[in-house]
Amino acid sequence: MAAHMSLTTLRPVSAGDQQRADALVRAATVAIAPYKDYHKALADGYEIFLPEVAQTQYHFTKYEYGRQARLRFDPSKPTSLLYKKTADGYELVGAMYSDRVDATEDELNERVPLSIARWHQHINFCKAPAGQQTSYFGPAAKFGLRGSIATKDACEAAGGTFYPHLFGWMVHIYPYETDPKNIWSTNDDDQGHDNMDHAAMPAMKMP
Repeated sequence: MAAHMSLTTLRPVSAGDQQRADALVRAATVAIAPYKDYHKALADGYEIFLPEVAQTQYHFTKYEYGRQARLRFDPSKPTSLLYKKTADGYELVGAMYSDRVDATEDELNERVPLSIARWHQHINFCKAPAGQQTSYFGPAAKFGLRGSIATKDACEAAGGTFYPHLFGWMVHIYPYETDPKNIWSTNDDDQGHDNMDHAAMPAMKMP
């Protein structure tokens, strides 16, 4: 996904960064605690993003919070709750915070220290033309977040529709992890989002 994923630069640790990050972990833990029962999340306005598509990780998104996050950061209002599918429902594993698409790295650092976490953004998305949805998949994929097409010219030449960005900046937090390096992990980012390729663009709602 190298051509389709933009990551913030990992900065040297500054004084107070770890303390800020730890405080955010505590705040996120409190904010998401009521949603261990996913029914509560649905009742409070969180919507499952692409529930019909099999995913490693499901985003329950509250679009109102996404819009608010463009203006100010509130750790008590994560844009998305992160769940893994279980035999009888969903298991809460974390949260996602967001910022506007044109936020600078300095602005993102004010929200979550960039020495601790790396924000990510999905870029260079070529939506397949009608009838070519199978080209999102496999080692020879052309379209989507795993496709070989990563420029506007190449996308238009293939009959696709080019989107320079999907959504805005995002950062995941997994407060229940016991290993500190996994709390702000980016390891799940590609798996958590890659299934949006083939179905998201016609129906997606921008937070």
